[in-house]
Amino acid sequence: GVLADPITQQTTFSTPLAPGTGSAITFPEDCEDPRASTAQGGGLWAFIKGVAENPMVKSVLDKTKHSVETMITTLDPGMVPYIKTGGELDIVVTSNKEVKVAAIRDAFQEVFGMAVVTGEAAQSNIAPQPVGYAAGLKGAQERIDSLRRTGVIHEKQPAVSVENFIEELLPDKWFDIGCLIIEDPINGIHLEAFTQATPVPLQYAKSLTPQDYNLRWSGLLVTVGEVLEKSMLNVSRSDWHMVFTGMSRRQMIYSAAKVKVGMYKQHLPPKTI
Repeated sequence: GVLADPITQQTTFSTPLAPGTGSAITFPEDCEDPRASTAQGGGLWAFIKGVAENPMVKSVLDKTKHSVETMITTLDPGMVPYIKTGGELDIVVTSNKEVKVAAIRDAFQEVFGMAVVTGEAAQSNIAPQPVGYAAGLKGAQERIDSLRRTGVIHEKQPAVSVENFIEELLPDKWFDIGCLIIEDPINGIHLEAFTQATPVPLQYAKSLTPQDYNLRWSGLLVTVGEVLEKSMLNVSRSDWHMVFTGMSRRQMIYSAAKVKVGMYKQHLPPKTI
């Protein structure tokens, strides 16, 4: 066939010549509102959601998230507690001292992945320097009980308490030991643990405790840390363990806590793990 003249194929527009005559101009139909498509389950966001729920894509996203977190924590280890704070596990430590709170937080987040661990100052109602295992256990338990009694924490709130005491493990040889208690009333869990034993020069503490001290049944008036801080250079009462052993008190508490937190996880019902 013969091709038509291109000029004749162009659309021509005309204006009405008389009243009542329709215009030859036509307008495109209204486009569908993309928001309506979204409401009906379609559109870009539905596509993104569908892709994100794909098992393979989710695995890639999880690995990417882990890689980013690893990079951040490698560059700044101090970010670890912030990244791992969260989840369903909420633990209160019966102290506001960072050496205790940080050690317990590290243990829970290492075992559970994520956990909220905070500290609240508590009184033990026994001698500042407990003597013997019984006094150490009582001091740790007293801190938990005092927080519940005063309403600082709920009666069902899971709590961890740390109390250091001294004990004569060998004739005339005394050692500092930390007692840890994990108490979870909701799940009926009560666990105890102890840190490694650190040799201490007890004679300094004994000389500063009067015979008529009213709490002498439970221990001494002055702690070993206080005595060492006053009698030795570059020794801190809060972490004299580092000078004597090369390991900080925080590390000692963390080591014992990780073992006990691992046991705590095993005692929890499967649905809460």
